[in-house]
Amino acid sequence: MDSTNEFLSIARKAAEKAGDILVRHLALPKKIQYKGMIDLVTDVDRRSEAAIFSVLKTAFPSHDILSEESVFNSTHSPYLWIVDPLDGTTNYAHGYPCFCISIALRINGRMALGTVYNPLTNDFYTAVAGKGAFKNTRPLHVSTIQEVNKALLCTGFPYDIGSSERNNLREFTRIIRHAQGVRRDGSAALDLCRVAEGSFDGFWELKLKPWDVAAGGLIALEAGGQVTSFSGEPFDPFTDTILCTNGLIHRDLLNFLHHEED
Repeated sequence: MDSTNEFLSIARKAAEKAGDILVRHLALPKKIQYKGMIDLVTDVDRRSEAAIFSVLKTAFPSHDILSEESVFNSTHSPYLWIVDPLDGTTNYAHGYPCFCISIALRINGRMALGTVYNPLTNDFYTAVAGKGAFKNTRPLHVSTIQEVNKALLCTGFPYDIGSSERNNLREFTRIIRHAQGVRRDGSAALDLCRVAEGSFDGFWELKLKPWDVAAGGLIALEAGGQVTSFSGEPFDPFTDTILCTNGLIHRDLLNFLHHEED
């Protein structure tokens, strides 16, 4: 087994272990804490994270791990795992079936692989840089929609929507008037994968974190999509704006994100 296949195999193992925890606890009472007014974390987030850390650290003890629920202590390893143990926590806490586990790997500052696991459907979205994207064993490709008015889009809103002017409301109001439809599912990682498989034609959001987009962004790119910041810069999970499309409507959506209408 080459190193890339080993990395992906271990990532899948970690995601499956975490997914088992999420599914087993979905209908059970949860301990919920708030990191902000509406930004919550459950005890299951932390259990899922612990399971992922256990698998990754056992296999690769010298690698760094950046994860949503833990303080990052860098050892300056060239290998950086970027982990969201439960993307869609608010959905999960309310029993709404839209959540996943996201695990990505950067090597020497470049995205190497990503996997997003939907434990309710047992679907793995995976990508290795330069080798395409897959849903389980099926190759993925973005849609061929060429006009925004025929496009189904997806977005989300930041946790400080009630206190910050930079809250995506103006962008949402502008774009929804031109799109065929806009959805708000509450799991950025799954939204990006759904662009990759052609269910959505585009996705945009701001104030996301690296663990929200690292794996899904790579999967969308490897499925033939285009992923940039709002200013059009190439995909970087450490940039806090993201626009992901099938490529055919990318320029139009960038224009809508930047220009107020007359």
